Amino acid sequence: MAGITTHVLDTAKGRPAQGIPITLEILRKSWEIVGRGVTDADGRLRTLTEGVPLERASYRLTFKTEGFFPEVVITFRVDDPAQHYHVPLLLSPFGYSTYRGS
Repeated sequence: MAGITTHVLDTAKGRPAQGIPITLEILRKSWEIVGRGVTDADGRLRTLTEGVPLERASYRLTFKTEGFFPEVVITFRVDDPAQHYHVPLLLSPFGYSTYRGS
């Protein structure tokens, strides 16, 4: 199923990060919010693009993480709107990483 999903893992605690507010934006002429939500008990947010068809465009996920990094912004490109894009965030107190998941 096409769409954009994410999850946040707290690598310092070795468990999902629950309650992280996330905003999804698309770049048209300027950034426009197309989805938002909060991670569940499993650290996942599956409803960012519910009811919103993907477009061939740049997207931006903003995670309100607090701590040393008050927010993490991940910008990525959707080249094939028929595909599913899963963009996880691995978070620790003084660093983070991301990748395209499945």
